[in-house]
Amino acid sequence: MKRIALLLALALALAARADEGMWTFDNFPSKKVQQRYRFAPDAQWLQEAQLSSVRLAGGCSGSFVSPDGLVMTNHHCAHSCIEQLSTKDKDFVALGFFAPAAENEVKCPEIELNQLVQITDVTAQIQGATKGLKPGKEFNDKRKAAMAAVEKECAAGNDKLRCDVVELYHGGQYSLYRYKRFQDVRLVFAPELAIAFFGGDPDNFNFPRYDLDVSFIRAYEDGEPARTEHYFKFSPNGAKEGDLTFVSGHPGGTDRELTMAELQYQRDVALPERLVDLAQVRGALTMYTQQSAEHHRTAEPTLFGVENSYKAIKGRYEALITPTLWNQKAARERALREKVNARPALKKKYASAWDDVARAIKSFQPRRKEYKYMEQAAGFNSPLYRIARDLVRGTEELQKPNGERLREYTDGKLPQLRQKLFSQAPIYDEFETFKLTYGLTKLREELGADHPFVKKVLGKKSPQELALELVKTKLYDVKVREQLWQAGREAVVASKDPMIQFALLVDPDARAVRKWHDEEIETLGISAAERIAATKFELEGKSNYPDATFTLRLSYGAVKGYDENGRHVNPFTTFAGAYERATGRDPYKLPDSWIRANESKQVNPSTPLDFCTTNDIIGGNSGSPVFDKDRQIVGLIFDGNIQSLGGDYGFDETVNRAVAVHSAALIEALDHIYGARRIVDELKGGPGAAAGAAAK
Repeated sequence: MKRIALLLALALALAARADEGMWTFDNFPSKKVQQRYRFAPDAQWLQEAQLSSVRLAGGCSGSFVSPDGLVMTNHHCAHSCIEQLSTKDKDFVALGFFAPAAENEVKCPEIELNQLVQITDVTAQIQGATKGLKPGKEFNDKRKAAMAAVEKECAAGNDKLRCDVVELYHGGQYSLYRYKRFQDVRLVFAPELAIAFFGGDPDNFNFPRYDLDVSFIRAYEDGEPARTEHYFKFSPNGAKEGDLTFVSGHPGGTDRELTMAELQYQRDVALPERLVDLAQVRGALTMYTQQSAEHHRTAEPTLFGVENSYKAIKGRYEALITPTLWNQKAARERALREKVNARPALKKKYASAWDDVARAIKSFQPRRKEYKYMEQAAGFNSPLYRIARDLVRGTEELQKPNGERLREYTDGKLPQLRQKLFSQAPIYDEFETFKLTYGLTKLREELGADHPFVKKVLGKKSPQELALELVKTKLYDVKVREQLWQAGREAVVASKDPMIQFALLVDPDARAVRKWHDEEIETLGISAAERIAATKFELEGKSNYPDATFTLRLSYGAVKGYDENGRHVNPFTTFAGAYERATGRDPYKLPDSWIRANESKQVNPSTPLDFCTTNDIIGGNSGSPVFDKDRQIVGLIFDGNIQSLGGDYGFDETVNRAVAVHSAALIEALDHIYGARRIVDELKGGPGAAAGAAAK
């Protein structure tokens, strides 16, 4: 902790020269890059990089790497697809997957790709809808109706377009992000999990690393590989120490601009509670996965996500309890408020905003667990319940005008909703029984046995008894879901399906707490955040970047090692290092394909495997391309080091590092370990998907 405190103390001093920032493409600081690296991306360069980047709507990043819709991302980003396509007899997670020809590429049940094609400032429309209104029901209704209207007009009923109104600077600016949507996405290649996550949880968020965390998927249109004019080419040389690097991706969220009241709530309430929750579910899942090989196969992706989240949130918490960072944040807010109070015009408009944020948090805390377990469905963590609730809520919401619906059921959101609702992904009844039993037990524990909602849900039944009843649902069958959705509200209400009946039972209480939150808590916080952002705009302009919001951002940096515990950490690892690190036992057991390739001397042991850079990234950047000033791929982001976990609140260039697979490692492994020559040729500009599709 002393080391973290010392490092964070340097952050402000380094800010002027640090490679800090997750910049929007319409406000990228090219002049700053020019001053430090003697290269200034121009408008055309930025547009090409933007159009070559893609988002995986489930929470990751990727990039087009060929003119035939080939997309590079992480194994852990496509893990859900790989797992959903697996069976008890053919486990692609363990064995890997390669489609030797186009006809062998298999559709992923739930992956949606988004290519950002246009950014439009719509601040005037959204803020204008609530101008003069006090926080409350009318504010909430007008604001969300305006957002829904803008999105609907943008998409114009075209399911191949996705339009999202995005809040930037915590509501200080609203931008319309217009995407091209790809919902026919097919798996092309994935290595074995043993090398994609080599080192397991012990090495997670650390460096040196020895992972080949990559998957290749392909976007299709009208049954054929999508023609993608904009894509990144592979560098023939890869990255070298000191090279300028760019990362385009979709960082999920940062909290660098939160108020001290919000940070205090995270430090004292939200993060500690989340850590306890994750630790408990990790223990339960670990026991479940040890019961049988099939239990391990079906639950392993969930356990992986829990372990990853626990480590990440632990790092955030440790950063937030560091006095140096805390004092810096407090001093910055104090100085800003003093400037506001010193100017009568600013004081009148903005001075109360910070107190309003604190008031919203204070009002939320007593009912936070009701919101979590009732509306956010923490007690019913099951895709079966999600499907049932979407049928229950969706058929009700679609009876209303678009602007009056819950945000997730507006016209602009329906294509993604339908994809999830009618997904062919397998659902395993034993695992669902486990999750529902666990969730219902926690519901009773956290809200209390005497809470009216708990009594309503459980009645005289135990959590396990109710779970066993609910998993008898027929919603495993996609045709049943389609029939209910098409038949509409009356058919859903009349259904005798146990999970549908359960969702109908829960929904009135969940809606009530949602209404309270959206109208009384959210609107007060949004109104205050908009005023704080306006304050900063008046005093600082838009010289800073907005907090991450799972929208496309661009960061710049360089390949660079760092010092840790008195030793220098070199920025590269090699294939030889992976073989040296291997023990033959999990989590350091290399796959048989790697062992065979080494024994037959098929691989060059000096080939770079992973490397680290000073690029500013956070969760959501997984799968982001690392590219040079010529927009050529030199790597693939898959992680950050342990010091980067505090990146939610700030950036320290001396130790924060992004971790990536080297482009040379990708070519070496594809060619000499997996025999995936058709992918190598495609990446290098030779015969690729187009030839394969024509042959088909």
